[in-house]
Amino acid sequence: MPFEPINPPQFPAPIAPYSAGAKAGNVVYVSGVLALGEGGSVLHVGDAAAQTRHVLEVIKTTVEAAGGTMTDIAMNHIFLKDLNDYAAFNAVYAEYFPGDKPARYCIKCELVKPDCLVEIASVAHLA
Repeated sequence: MPFEPINPPQFPAPIAPYSAGAKAGNVVYVSGVLALGEGGSVLHVGDAAAQTRHVLEVIKTTVEAAGGTMTDIAMNHIFLKDLNDYAAFNAVYAEYFPGDKPARYCIKCELVKPDCLVEIASVAHLA
């Protein structure tokens, strides 16, 4: 099945060869999102809550550009650099998913840039 790349125009250019999202049928795959600005600069250094909010706003914009909403997200793949940030991450995450919660997993790992604390990739199923 062919897919449609989703690259909202307000986003900075990706730091690698990928699209922000890809829509195949009624499924939207959102690439792993980090708190990055222009030129790949890390935003909100040292603040996991602010990085989480930025990441979820990028995911929201990407899903909306594909015709969906945050309530269409069925799965989140979460990567945290430090599990000490888990509570701060969850506090912000809960704001974006107040109703039914998507499935998810969370892994502690190194991220592509040392100052990045949070990365999330999502899968949404549009109605």
